[in-house]
Amino acid sequence: MAGQDKTSDEGSIVVSGTGRVSVVPDVADLRLGVSVSSLTVDEARHHAAAKMTSILAAVEAAGIPKKDIQTSLLSVQPRYDYRDGKPPELSGYELANVVDVTVRDLAALGDVVDGSLKSGATSMDSLTFRLADPAPAEREARVLAVAEARTRADVLAEAAGISITGVSSVVEDGAILPPRPFAKAERMMMAADSSTPVESGSLEVSVRVTVAYRTT
Repeated sequence: MAGQDKTSDEGSIVVSGTGRVSVVPDVADLRLGVSVSSLTVDEARHHAAAKMTSILAAVEAAGIPKKDIQTSLLSVQPRYDYRDGKPPELSGYELANVVDVTVRDLAALGDVVDGSLKSGATSMDSLTFRLADPAPAEREARVLAVAEARTRADVLAEAAGISITGVSSVVEDGAILPPRPFAKAERMMMAADSSTPVESGSLEVSVRVTVAYRTT
């Protein structure tokens, strides 16, 4: 009976806490491509292959290993002329070749950008920054999230005139690491012989937890 009375006196406080950690990214991912239009598929293939070979040589010269270069798109599309209300007429072909590049030394990013553009790249997009190993930042964010939850619980317990006796459950809503730089850049990198400045920015690792505390 005494145990039942004790249980009946117990209550709970359920609160959420969010931990945020600002970090500087150490890896960049970008997409480089070349698009060529020619009268025949063979001509388009020949010109595109020559340009992409030059682009890949520039990327590798910037220190990027082959394992961090991957073809993501290779396509050939016919081009048609639509004139004077006549049926469409085949006018040639457009060949696109795109590679995804991972840059693990951000100091080389300026060289990669300038080298590929000078070598004939006609497109460069999808530039994002991330962490090679987000685990340490996520751990720190979890600690901060639990600490914030406890602070909120302590305020509520004091206001209600009750005491926290323990934790009954902790649920993590997930770690969020957006693969994009924040608007405010923490630093700017530019190779000594490069004319293209590249801002790495900062990333925010965010973790949210929900904690249920036992109270009496």
